[in-house]
Amino acid sequence: MILDCDPGHDDAMAILLAARHFDLLGVTTVSGNVDVERTTLNARRVVDLAGLHVPVARGCAAPLVELPRHVPEIHGSSGLDGYKFPPPVTPIDPRHGVEFLIETVRARTGVTVIATGPLTNLAVALRRAPEIGARIREISVMGGSVTLGNSTPAAEFNIWFDPEAADIVFRSGVPLWMCGLNLTRQAGLDSGAIDRLERLGTRTARAMAGVLRVYLENLRARAGQASASLHDPCAVAILLEEPVISWAPMHVAVELRGEHTRGMTVCDARHIRAFNPAAAEGAGPLGHAPNANVAIGLDHARFLRLIEDALAGFP
Repeated sequence: MILDCDPGHDDAMAILLAARHFDLLGVTTVSGNVDVERTTLNARRVVDLAGLHVPVARGCAAPLVELPRHVPEIHGSSGLDGYKFPPPVTPIDPRHGVEFLIETVRARTGVTVIATGPLTNLAVALRRAPEIGARIREISVMGGSVTLGNSTPAAEFNIWFDPEAADIVFRSGVPLWMCGLNLTRQAGLDSGAIDRLERLGTRTARAMAGVLRVYLENLRARAGQASASLHDPCAVAILLEEPVISWAPMHVAVELRGEHTRGMTVCDARHIRAFNPAAAEGAGPLGHAPNANVAIGLDHARFLRLIEDALAGFP
């Protein structure tokens, strides 16, 4: 699999969880939580921290249409505040992140892409080389919500940051998994859980405990949250063989024009065909054919054990 991300505290944990369970072919970075220079630096730092040997390719610096809108108030000015990382050793791959995605997917059949940041890289890759859609096994997205947003009342950050890109991905026809805020807010770590991670004793665990404490402090100060939501590892966990996350098929559309709802994921879970008379023939009982498996429930204790196992397994 390839992890496309914008580290970010929770993206860092997603890299570690993915590397623990999958053949990680590479990490591509995108502008999102902070600018793409910092997300690329942070990805290299995490790869070094865990002793991984995977390429890191810098991707798109801006959304398809709008200017970047970062959130240093949540992830700090570095995007990964809370630990003093040494200078990175892992080099930046000479290929652009989009080029890396296209070349890697073309080189083998059945690659999974886990996207935990804005979907700009993936959308550009699908536009530039539409044939790769048939070669991607599945895409797992951390983004959107069945219920409430965080960047606006209706829209979650990753989708809101680049709605046009998200629209391209959700209409691509590639099998999709979606872990939205309705699910990822169930994946919170309080101070006690972070202390448990630190007591694992590994360098990786101590570093991640440090960054997660800063993340939790920022979320408490800015959003009044009592726990640090590990949004991005959910997009990894939903693909594991042991069921940690429950899901339901839905049709997901991305709102591009609403005055108050731009970037909203409109999740259609209706089972009465008459509610949607405009649906195409053969679309099935939901009206519009489901284009995503949408996460709805999380076994928190088992999820926390996954995180602990990942951190205990690295240096």
